[in-house]
Parts: sequence; structure tokens; C-alpha cells
Amino acid sequence: MDKFMEMAVQLALDNVRGNTGGPFGAIVVKDGEIVGVGQNNVTRLKDPTAHAEVQAIRDACHFFSSYQLDDCEIYTSCEPCPMCLGAIFWARPKAVYYACTKEDAAKIGFDDQFIYEQLEVPHEDRQIPMMKVSPKNSDAPFQAWDCSSEKVSY
Repeated sequence: MDKFMEMAVQLALDNVRGNTGGPFGAIVVKDGEIVGVGQNNVTRLKDPTAHAEVQAIRDACHFFSSYQLDDCEIYTSCEPCPMCLGAIFWARPKAVYYACTKEDAAKIGFDDQFIYEQLEVPHEDRQIPMMKVSPKNSDAPFQAWDCSSEKVSY
């Protein structure tokens, strides 16, 4: 376990030293083998979703040709942010291990607390207001999915 965490931390350090992204690294492991690797590439890729955990999940899912990480473990240099946490739950690994806490990240300018707080605010009162708009047949995709015999549930 320690060697995998050390690798995730080293990925984060290499990312900073190489000036290619934020101080975050993650790996996905199955049966003692690394099957996915990710570093924070938000600024390099100009993609706000390119967090280390998401990148590692994408890499591992590509490796397995699957959208789930059954029996896998994720090792990450820092406690996952809300977005990464959502991706982790959708990927369904069996465990996540992290080195630094979200409070440690906040001390260096990566503070996600406002996102946790915004989840509790009514949609229309959020920092970025969210309003429901229901055009005619807005539920047609859901109805089509529900009736489809070709759907792959996940």
C-alpha cells in the first residue's frame, strides 16, 4: 500500500516540477498491478475536469474497456474534490486511499469547501444560479431509455 501511495505522491511532485499541472497525482491498482495513472492537467489541457483522479479513472477504464473499476483501488495524493468523488462513485472501485486532506489543499489555494456548501443552497440561490427549463417533450430521452431493449444499465 505504501509503495502505491508513494507513487501517487511522486506523480504529483513530478507534475509540479515539470510545470505541467497542479500538485495532484493518482493511480488505479488491481491485484497489485497499476492499471491507470493520472496527473492534474487542468491548465495544460485547458480542461477543468482533468483532475488526477479523473485522468487515472479514464486511463484504467480504457485499459479494461469498461466504465467500472470493479475490485480496483485508487491511490491519490490528496483527498478527492467533489467532482472526483462523484467520478469515483460512478466508477465503483472497492477503496480509495489519499495522502493529504482537503484542508491541506485549501492551505495552498485549492479550496473546494464552497462547492460542498453550494450543494446545500437552493438551485436558484447558488453562486451560479440553476433554473429548470422544461421544453415540450423534455422527458422524451428518459422515456426512450426506459423503453429501450438495447440500453446498457450502469
